[in-house]
Amino acid sequence: MSLHAHGTPENIVLAQSVNGRLRAEARMTAARAFLFRSLGAGAFAALAGAGLGAAFYGYATMNQFDSAAEKIAAAMQTALSDVTLKTKGEVTLTDNILKLEGGFPKQAATPTPTKAQLGSDAAPASKAAVNTSFTVFKQVPYMDGQIVTGWNFKANEDAPFQQYCYFSRRTNEQKGQVEIKIDLAMDGKTLPQPVKSDVNLAILASNCVWHDGKGL
Repeated sequence: MSLHAHGTPENIVLAQSVNGRLRAEARMTAARAFLFRSLGAGAFAALAGAGLGAAFYGYATMNQFDSAAEKIAAAMQTALSDVTLKTKGEVTLTDNILKLEGGFPKQAATPTPTKAQLGSDAAPASKAAVNTSFTVFKQVPYMDGQIVTGWNFKANEDAPFQQYCYFSRRTNEQKGQVEIKIDLAMDGKTLPQPVKSDVNLAILASNCVWHDGKGL
């Protein structure tokens, strides 16, 4: 090796050694810096990849839930479109609107005597004065017969002047039909219980229908 420096040989050798050592340390420092830069870049790339992966996974999961919800909603809509509910009429569910076909059942009208039924113009041949009254019957089925309550009204009066209640039952005998009638109550009060009778008048009379809803 040729030496291009001034001085004694010892000084020249020492200077070259120091210079070589400095260059070696500089190369080692540069290598460490490159290693640290490489580790930093690798860590950054790894974290960035993990973040992107988590973002894509969350997006895919949300899309999956949305798709499942849409499928459930479509299935429910299809099922409800074919539902038919039945009562005495018919209730159908069509186009998400609840309709009652045939309307609601009508309440039975309370019968009211007409002028023709009362016969206001009817008169006897003797031309005597005529007092008009009418009776309203309330019937309650009981065992093999019925309990009948009669309300006797005078014309143009809202309250009955007399009420009575009895049990009625028809039986077929050899001579034909026979009606059995047992008087139960009068004007809201149960009649006295017969001594020799297995029929409990109080129990039967509890099914009588009085005009004011209670005994008089």
